[in-house]
Amino acid sequence: MGLFLKYTFLKKGITILIGLFFLQASFAQQRIVAECTVVYKVESSIGMAQVQEKALKTVYIKSNSARVDLVAPAYAQTTIYNKTTVTATVLRSFGEDKYMTSLNSKQWRKVNAPLDSIQIQYTNDSISILDYPCKKGLLQFKNGDIVTVYFTSAIIPSVREYEYMFKDIPGFVLGYEMIDGAGVKTIFRATQINLYNPVAASKFDIPTKGYRIIPVE
Repeated sequence: MGLFLKYTFLKKGITILIGLFFLQASFAQQRIVAECTVVYKVESSIGMAQVQEKALKTVYIKSNSARVDLVAPAYAQTTIYNKTTVTATVLRSFGEDKYMTSLNSKQWRKVNAPLDSIQIQYTNDSISILDYPCKKGLLQFKNGDIVTVYFTSAIIPSVREYEYMFKDIPGFVLGYEMIDGAGVKTIFRATQINLYNPVAASKFDIPTKGYRIIPVE
């Protein structure tokens, strides 16, 4: 009986050690990215028809700061987010007209409060983006809208709240798709990722002139 108990405890101990090994290996494969530049191609379509307007999205991450540039033919928008202070500045340009809106931590949370109710469902599907294996997830909003995301768990950005609907995704989102109320499907796909070249600190400077200040309503 004593020999049987010893064998049982030994077997359980080995099982626990194996589990810890794979858990540690999983974490070892993940890399926290604190400085990078990622470029996304943005395309829209209605059914099988391709919409002419296209855009380019660029994400810059440096430590606890993030910047997102979205440039389309008719407009440009930049969001600069600071994780430490939980503040953001949004810059918008329409031709020669330029507007700036600053949000303190309370305003940032209020603006994004509707996104806290998002339900995330992970699937067994996966694709490859820039040679990164990406898992598929479905983000369901309270109004029934669904955003499909593709993320890699191999790398994790040091700042995730800059794109608030992705803040709970356990990895780096390299692609996502959404359909608006008019039936327009917009697809974002990462086409470039640079994890080695430093991002200039000036990317996160807030302009002091040239913009009309628009307060948060």
